[in-house]
Amino acid sequence: MQDRKIALHWKILIGLALGVVVGVVLNLAWTDATWASFGVNDKTTFLAAKPSDANAEAGAAASAVRFAVNLTQFTGKLFIRCLRFIAVPIVLFSLIAGAASLGDVRKLGRIGGKTLLLFAGATVVSAVIGISLARTVNPGSFVKSETKERLLTERAAEAAGKAATGRAAVAEKNMWDRVLETVPLNPFEAIAKGEMLQIVTFALVLGCALTLVPKTRSAPIIQVCDACADAVTRVVEFLMLTAPYAVFAIIAPIVTTVGLDVLRALGVYSLVVLAGLLSVQFVLYPVMLLVFTHGENRVTPGRFFKAMAPAQLLAFSSSSSNATLPVNMDCCTNRLGVSEEVTSFVLPLGATINMNGTALYLSVVAIFLAQLYDLPLTLGEQTALVVTATLSAIGAAGIPGASIALMVVVLETVHVPPEGIAIILGVDRVLDMCRTVINVSGDAATAAIVASTEGQLRPPGVSGDTAR
Repeated sequence: MQDRKIALHWKILIGLALGVVVGVVLNLAWTDATWASFGVNDKTTFLAAKPSDANAEAGAAASAVRFAVNLTQFTGKLFIRCLRFIAVPIVLFSLIAGAASLGDVRKLGRIGGKTLLLFAGATVVSAVIGISLARTVNPGSFVKSETKERLLTERAAEAAGKAATGRAAVAEKNMWDRVLETVPLNPFEAIAKGEMLQIVTFALVLGCALTLVPKTRSAPIIQVCDACADAVTRVVEFLMLTAPYAVFAIIAPIVTTVGLDVLRALGVYSLVVLAGLLSVQFVLYPVMLLVFTHGENRVTPGRFFKAMAPAQLLAFSSSSSNATLPVNMDCCTNRLGVSEEVTSFVLPLGATINMNGTALYLSVVAIFLAQLYDLPLTLGEQTALVVTATLSAIGAAGIPGASIALMVVVLETVHVPPEGIAIILGVDRVLDMCRTVINVSGDAATAAIVASTEGQLRPPGVSGDTAR
């Protein structure tokens, strides 16, 4: 009898669609007057469950609404929190086991070299695509001066905080300081604080060192790391059963809060960002796969996107490369057919340093705000923008909104006032969701290419490849 079970990625897509629909309806229909009809005149205080005379007439119906709102937010936050708590151990154990299992420093160097070259090339191309689109469309000319002033006023305080965070992150730090910071003073402290770049450095160094230790002594350690990585993967599989419900709980509040008025005001800018991201996703990555994979190890775009759908949908809803990492690894290994050896090396590294969508986004933001402030950029400044956006993307944390603080670095490179961040904050959350999909897909495409060139990619139909 035919199996009528709905595939996971379709369930996630249904949850995503329902979340968008509910969010739009609530944004349009649920107004202050609606709250007032429930006896709530100060919704912020009421939702925080703080006493207020303005909400003295709120009854059981209002309390039920508050419970539903809090339950929805709790569900989404709990799901992301569970995925993020898995991110550190899976990066640590997978990278140690991945690097050590290669068994040869030369092989590790070859795979590492291919990986870094693909990461760097795709990131630079993404930044160039962003600049080219922004200069061609000129989205800054579509925002009226009064709209610009309104957006600056509404988000001034938030923008000031983001700018201060960005400046503090780079204050008195030159290139040498940033390189030094990739090496942890205390690896256990780095693990405790979730400093992913330092964790990657520690795991790679330890994994490489294990390749130099006799196998009789290193094998037990590698087996422990493999077993721990497998155990975390089982946790991921359990969590993914709740993903459709969690995606709904994450998306609905975001759409409710963002609103359509802000989207309309920054519509052309948002479309330019989306056009750039789509170009990377459906042009750059497919071309890379078709050019660099061959024979029975060839990865067609159709095979790639079908296999990676669950990870991409989760990336969209979570806006976090780190949170999506366990699912991305599962999709690459079990659906796309990439060997565990390559997956465990490439993807944890990519989740930390490969941010193609972020590089494109930072480039578009800089050009857009320069146009708003009527600041023409020379060819030299645009070249500096590509370099800065690429380097900033490498340093972007794989968590929601991390690139906002990095915008300060990029904007000051081309002498654009960082206060302009206030203009785009209203739509950043939605665009953050989109660029995370690009970041995660770029990691997976690189893993597929590296696996193909190393003969470590299962052809479709071979046992273990569930993406048929």
